[in-house]
Amino acid sequence: VEAAGLVKFDFLGLKTLSVLKQAQRMLAAQGVNVDLDALPWDDPQVYELLQRGDTVGVFQLESEGMRRTLSAVRPTAFGDIIALVALYRPGPMDNIGMFGDRKNGRVALATPHPLLEELLRETYGIFVYQEQVMEAAKVLAGFTLGEADLLRRAMGKKIQSEMAAQRAGFVAGCLTVNGIPAPKANELFDLIDKFAGYGFNKSHAAGYALIAYQTAWLKTHHRAEFTAASMSFDMAQTDKLALFVEDMRRGDVDCLPPDINASRADFSVEGEAVRYALGALKGVGEKAMEALVAEREANGPYLSLEDFAARIDPRLLNKRQIESLVGAGAFDSIVADRPALYAAAETLLAHAVSAADERSSGQAALFGGEANAGVAPIRLPRGASWTLAQRMAAEHDAFGFYFSAHPVDSQRHLLAAHGVKNFAELASIPVSAEGRSAAMMAGLVEEARWRTSARGRRYMMATLSDSSGQYFVTAFDDEPCAALEAAMKSGGCGLMTVELDRRPGDEVPRVTVKRFQPLDALAQRTRLEMVVRVPDTDAVQRLARELVGAHGGTGAIRLIVPLASGAEAIVLLGRDYLLDAELAARIERLTGEGSVDLAVQEPPKLALVG
Repeated sequence: VEAAGLVKFDFLGLKTLSVLKQAQRMLAAQGVNVDLDALPWDDPQVYELLQRGDTVGVFQLESEGMRRTLSAVRPTAFGDIIALVALYRPGPMDNIGMFGDRKNGRVALATPHPLLEELLRETYGIFVYQEQVMEAAKVLAGFTLGEADLLRRAMGKKIQSEMAAQRAGFVAGCLTVNGIPAPKANELFDLIDKFAGYGFNKSHAAGYALIAYQTAWLKTHHRAEFTAASMSFDMAQTDKLALFVEDMRRGDVDCLPPDINASRADFSVEGEAVRYALGALKGVGEKAMEALVAEREANGPYLSLEDFAARIDPRLLNKRQIESLVGAGAFDSIVADRPALYAAAETLLAHAVSAADERSSGQAALFGGEANAGVAPIRLPRGASWTLAQRMAAEHDAFGFYFSAHPVDSQRHLLAAHGVKNFAELASIPVSAEGRSAAMMAGLVEEARWRTSARGRRYMMATLSDSSGQYFVTAFDDEPCAALEAAMKSGGCGLMTVELDRRPGDEVPRVTVKRFQPLDALAQRTRLEMVVRVPDTDAVQRLARELVGAHGGTGAIRLIVPLASGAEAIVLLGRDYLLDAELAARIERLTGEGSVDLAVQEPPKLALVG
């Protein structure tokens, strides 16, 4: 179309613009009006957020690699954001290290020619933008802007005949306008050509940087509203939601669980916390959740299961939807017994159908009573129970990721004793720390597949997860390959000795597994000690009943019991308990939050006598 004399326009539809508007609406509902077009460009708190790479959800700046780049470059001005948006792409990315070194004074500034000092000052002597290429041709060789644009386009397309003609004109212009000899002019042409091939349009980068700064400002000053708005536009992307939940935990923002009496269909804000959206749960249907919320807002909270069944439209809900809501804990505010309610999903729906039939027939009103007043009590089955692993599995089915805990967390004390770090912690090591290093990790093996390298060597690629999200590993030795495959089949977690390989341009380190130990087997042979502070002597009997069936391990349990005299008694219950976070949580429900301390026993220290 350009050859025909027409102008070509690119129109970009950015979801982030809707996120910004949604955050503004949330704040306006609280009486806080934010004018994003009037923000100061020198807010030090915003640049502190950027410098520490706290940019999950920040437009153009949220990838792992960009977050490490921000930490290394440490932007201090809006121009730095524009430059990073332009540089963080294949090709110009090679100049990010030099850009950061020059900006932070680690390397002296250098300019290809004195005439370019003013032009390249903002980018520390480095060609970054297409506009700089065009201006350099104008300053050095006297090109008009039209001629400079033709030079830029020729360099981008690499057409040899056109390049030869442009080189001749550039060299001649440099000599005529500024007295630059041909050898130096050719050197400058080659330098400009190198950058022009992937130069970025500065006005485009500035537009992106503007939105990046606005999202960073909102995250800095209104983190809960910004996160809720962002998640509301990513409700179908489980991986993104898991990333936001983990980011909230790192940023000390509470993510409240879904609740049929508190949640909206999309994400919302309660005080300084984000309330999880009902519509973001898997398999529930956003329209059905909107109807559920609309009924609650019109007629008040759901007071009981019977009240819920009497008021919902059973045509909008099925058994799978009820199970997903129960597994996510959405009914906890009226019925805390998840396993019993999960088993009674069909019963709940049957009552809802009965109540709907009654409403449609007007039977209750016919006899002078209120509609739905005679709904029969919903009886939950007795004896239904879930282990911690089953509870987490139900949550995973509902959220698409582990929301309140991850299976590896059940052995967190054991992992802490081995110096384990999660994948996000290891991946956040600054980009300058490249090369190979050893680490201890843990994960749930979700998938493992055999592959064959170009040289014919078999190896294993596996997908694992920990509390920070999913990550990928490879294994080449027989022992870890077999262990990963067995763990995938059993759904087990493992402790891993790994090698991290950090390569320039990679967003996250490559992980090679050197050793894999199943966590269950490791827990069996590791001595743990649980110290429990009980509130009174009566609690000892309740605790003893709770511990029935907990034998079968190598852990010791000690009780600290207050006596009437004011002293304390220390009681050793035994050394053959199977201790984990699940048992600790059960005991804390009896003895009070914070009453349990679970740790790996240190081996006895030996003194040398010589």
